[in-house]
Amino acid sequence: MFDLIKKSMSVGLGLAFLTKEKIETIAKELSERGELEKKDVKKFIEDLSEKSEEAKKKVDGRIEKIVKAVLEKVNLVSRDDFLKLEKQVKQMKKALKEEKDKE
Repeated sequence: MFDLIKKSMSVGLGLAFLTKEKIETIAKELSERGELEKKDVKKFIEDLSEKSEEAKKKVDGRIEKIVKAVLEKVNLVSRDDFLKLEKQVKQMKKALKEEKDKE
């Protein structure tokens, strides 16, 4: 039963957004209903918290990939590219100023 509950809780994106408090509430409710033994509550909370953190990381990674793909499709400049260009412009301004000062 314990494994079945863990597996069912792992399904979907909802897991990625579970807070520690929500996990503790779920564990308490399951324990009170007799669906989770009191001795397993701590392990359940730890396991579900770990799975939640892993799911958050996966979601973050997927979102980052999607955003990068969209930015490439709309042909926007990345922040790194922008900063490189900004640095080049500053260097060119400085060089122009130095040339003008020589004259």
